[in-house]
Amino acid sequence: MGLFWILVLWLLVLGVLSNGLSANGSSRPKVVNVGAIFTLDSTIGRVAKIAIEEAVKDVNSNSSVLKGTKLNVDIRNSNCSGFLGLVEALRYMETDVVAVIGPQSSVVAHTILHVANELKTPFVSFAATDPTLSSLQFPYFIRTTQSDLHQMTAVSEIIDHYGDALAAKRCRVSYKAGIPPGDVSRSDIMDILVKVALMESRVIVLHAYPAVGFTVFSVAHYLGMMDDGYVWIATDWLSSALDSASPFRSDTLTDTMQGVLVLRQHTPDSDRKRAFSDRWNNLTRGSLGLSTYALYAYDTVWLLAHAIDSFINQGGVISFSNDSRLHSVQGSNLNLDAMVIFDGGPLLLNNILQSDFVGLTGPVKFSPDRSLVFPAYEIINIIGTGLHRVGYWSNYSGLSIVAPERLYSRPANRSSTNQQLNSVVWPGESVRTPRGWVFPNNGKLLRIGVPRRVGYREFVSQVPGTNTSKGFCIDVFMAAVNLLPYAVPYQFIPYGNGRENPNYNELVRLITTGFFDGVVGDIAIVTNRTRIVDFTQPYAASGLVVVAPFRKLNTGAWAFLRPFSRQMWGVTAAFFVFIGIVVWTLEHRTNDEFRGPPKQQLITILWFSLSTLFFAHRETTVSTLGRLVLIIWLFVVLIINSSYTASLTSILTVQQLYSPIKGIETLKDGNDPIGYQIGSFAEHYLSEGIGIPKSRLKALGSPEEYATALQLGPKKGGVAAVVDERPYIELFLASQCKFRIIGQEFTKSGWGFAFPRDSPLAIDLSTAILTLSENGDLQRIHDKWLTTSACSSDNTELESDRLHLKSFWGLYLLCGIACFVALIIYFLQIVHRFRQTAPDAYVSERTGGSRSKRLQTLLSLIDEKEDQSRGERKRRKLEKSLTENGREVDLERAAKRKHFQVSSEDSFSMRS
Repeated sequence: MGLFWILVLWLLVLGVLSNGLSANGSSRPKVVNVGAIFTLDSTIGRVAKIAIEEAVKDVNSNSSVLKGTKLNVDIRNSNCSGFLGLVEALRYMETDVVAVIGPQSSVVAHTILHVANELKTPFVSFAATDPTLSSLQFPYFIRTTQSDLHQMTAVSEIIDHYGDALAAKRCRVSYKAGIPPGDVSRSDIMDILVKVALMESRVIVLHAYPAVGFTVFSVAHYLGMMDDGYVWIATDWLSSALDSASPFRSDTLTDTMQGVLVLRQHTPDSDRKRAFSDRWNNLTRGSLGLSTYALYAYDTVWLLAHAIDSFINQGGVISFSNDSRLHSVQGSNLNLDAMVIFDGGPLLLNNILQSDFVGLTGPVKFSPDRSLVFPAYEIINIIGTGLHRVGYWSNYSGLSIVAPERLYSRPANRSSTNQQLNSVVWPGESVRTPRGWVFPNNGKLLRIGVPRRVGYREFVSQVPGTNTSKGFCIDVFMAAVNLLPYAVPYQFIPYGNGRENPNYNELVRLITTGFFDGVVGDIAIVTNRTRIVDFTQPYAASGLVVVAPFRKLNTGAWAFLRPFSRQMWGVTAAFFVFIGIVVWTLEHRTNDEFRGPPKQQLITILWFSLSTLFFAHRETTVSTLGRLVLIIWLFVVLIINSSYTASLTSILTVQQLYSPIKGIETLKDGNDPIGYQIGSFAEHYLSEGIGIPKSRLKALGSPEEYATALQLGPKKGGVAAVVDERPYIELFLASQCKFRIIGQEFTKSGWGFAFPRDSPLAIDLSTAILTLSENGDLQRIHDKWLTTSACSSDNTELESDRLHLKSFWGLYLLCGIACFVALIIYFLQIVHRFRQTAPDAYVSERTGGSRSKRLQTLLSLIDEKEDQSRGERKRRKLEKSLTENGREVDLERAAKRKHFQVSSEDSFSMRS
C-alpha cells in the first residue's frame, strides 16, 4: 500500500514540473526587438555599429543569456539631427521595440527623451555625456558611459595640480568661445581664436566635435597658440577620434597638437578586453581603431540582454497598449494612434538599473543616482606621433600614476601629497609647467587709480606738477610689479580734488565701471568692497582703533594701600586676629608664654599674630596643633608679602596712564563727538556697523586736525576720541605724545591693491607681495617712509622707574605719628612718676633745695634704669615668697632634728 502512494506522489510531481517547464517555455518570446539610434558616419557611430553587431552575435550564441530568445537590434541613422532622431524614435514606437540604444548625441537626447517618458520605453545611451540629462527629468533614460560632470572635475583637478590660473580655489571659465553648429569655415574659427589670444588666460579647454576640433588645432598652430606658455586640454572627443582613426591618419593628425593633454575614459585591462581588441583588428583589418565608445556600445547590448532575461524570468510579458490620450487626435495624417506604450517598461527599467556584471569596460553597475560606478579617466600627453599616458583620474582617489582599480581596495586618500602625475611635455616642447596666464601685449596702458590724499601723505601723494605718485603704497606696488615675469604697462591716474581725502568706496567702485583697471593706495580690504572687486594679498596690517587723550595717574602718598583692595585689607586684618586667637587657644594650657593676666594675654595675642607678618614672633609653640596652624599661616603670610611687594613695585615703577574712555564700547554708550578721517570706511562702520548716530561723527582731514580736536575735547567743540585705522594712528602718535591708543583693535583687515573681479593680475601681485615680505624688502620700504622719532626715550623710561618722595610721604607720616604718640605716652608716664616723687622733692625744697633739684630729679627719672618690669617684679616676688617659705620649712626641719637629738641625749643619760 505504501509503495502505491509513493508511486502516485512521484507521478504528480513529474506532472507539475512538466507543466511548469512547458508553461515557462511557452511564455518566452522567440524574438525581442531593440532599437538603436546614432549617427552612422560619425567617429563614434562607425565603431559603435560594429561593436553592437558583434555584441548581438555573442548574445545570440550564448545559451546562458535569453535562453532560446533571439535578440534583434534595429539600427537607424539620426544623422546628428534632433528632428530626424525624433522621427526615428516615433517610428520605433509603432513597433514592438522594448528598449532603444541611444541616442548618441546629447542634443538629440534632449529632443527625443520626452517620447521615452510618455511611452515608457527605456533609452540606454553609451555616448550622451551631457550631465543635464537628469533622471528626474527623463526617468527612462539610462547612461552607460561616464558623465561629463566627472570629466570636468578631472580637468579642474589637473589644472589645480599644476597650479595654473584656474586652480580649483578660483576655478572659473574666463571666456566661452562658442562655435556655431553645422559647417564652420576656417576663417570663422580664426576670428574666435584671435579673441581668445587677446585674453589673459593661456589655459584652453577644447570640447568640440572631432571635425571642428581638428580645425581649431590647425588654426591655433597657424596663429602660434601652440607655442610655449599655452596649455591645451582636450576632452575625450580627441582620444576617441585618435583611437578610432587608422594609424597613418592618427600620426598625421597629431602634427598640429604637440603637448596637448587629452582625457580618455578608463577601462581596466583584462583578458576579455585584449581578446576583443584582437578580434576587432581582424574585423577592421586596421582601417578602424578600437575606442572606448565601442567598448561601451558592446557592453550596452549585453546590459539589455541581461535585463531582458531577468524581465522574462520574473514573469514579465512583452505587450503593448494604445495611449488613450492620442484618441483625441484621430483623423490626423500623422498616424499617431499607431504608437503604443510598452506595458513592461517600468519592470524592464528596474532590471536595467539592478544590473551587476563585468563587461569589457569593467564593472557594469549603477549607483543610486543612476551613474556608472567607479568613474575614471586616463590622462594622455600627445608627444611626437604617440599618445603617452601620464596618469589617471578617478572619482575615488583623484590623480594618481597607479591604475584606479588597484586603489579601490585601499582607503581613499585625496591629500595633495598623494596626487601625482608623470612629467608632461607642454606645447612648445617645454618641460616647465606654464603659468597659465600672461599679461596681454596689446599696447594698452592700465589705468591705475591713485587717491590724491591731503593728510598722511607718507602713504600716498601726488608729485606736484605731475601725474606721478609717491609714498609707501606706491613703492610697494612698483616693487611687486618688478617681480612679475612679464611687463605690465600702466599709468597712475590721480583721483580726488586735492582739498580733502577722496571717498575710497567710490574710488573702488570705478573699477567696476571700467574707468580704472585697478586702484593702488591705502585701500582697506572690507566686506562691501570685496563684493565688487578682487584684492591682492594684504601688504600692511590694519584695523580700527580708538585714540584719546590720557593723563599720568599720580601714585600719591597712599599708594602703598593700592596693592590690596578694601576687602583684601579687611580679610587680612581679621585673619591676623583670628590666627592669634587660635594659636593662643591651642597653646594656653601647655605654654607659659601664653598664660597670665587677661590684659597681658590680649597683648600677647595681638603681638604674636602681627609679628608673624615679619616673621619676628618670639613666642614659641609647643603643641602639635599649634605648630601645624602656624606653619600653614606662615606660608600664607609669605605669599601675601610677596604679592604685596610685587604689586607695590609695579605701581611705583611702571608708568600709570588713565583715560575715562576704555574702548569702543565706552564711545558707543556715551554721547560725546567722535572723530574719523575723511574718506575712510570708519564712518560707515561706526554708523552702520555699531549704530552710532551720524550726528556724533565729526570728519577730520589731517593729523593736525586730529591733535586740535582731541586737545579741545568734547566740551570745547572738539572730540572725545578719534577712530581710525592703525597705520594712520601709529604715524600720528609718533609725533603726538599726549594721546594713546585705548583698548584693542575692534576690526581686523589689511591694505591691498584692488583689481576687477577674477583678474589674474591680483593673484600674481599677491605672490609678489609675499616674496617682498619674505626677502625683507617690504620692511625696508616701510622703514623708508614710516619710521619717525617716537615719543618715548631712554630718559623717559628711566624717569618712570625712578622713585620720588611724593610716593612715600604717607608712610613717613604714619611712622612719624606713631613715634610722636609713643613719646607722648612715655613722657606722660614719666610725669606721672615724677608727681609721685613730688612730695619728697617739695620737702627737700622747703629744707633749702632749689628748682634745679626738681629738674635733676626729673632727669634722673628719665635716665633711671628700670631693673624689672611689672611682670618681672611679680615673678621675683613670687620667687622670693617661695624662697622664704622654703627657708621656714628648712628651719622647722632643723628644729625638729635638734629637738630629736636633745631628747635622745636625755634618754641616754637617764639610762646611764
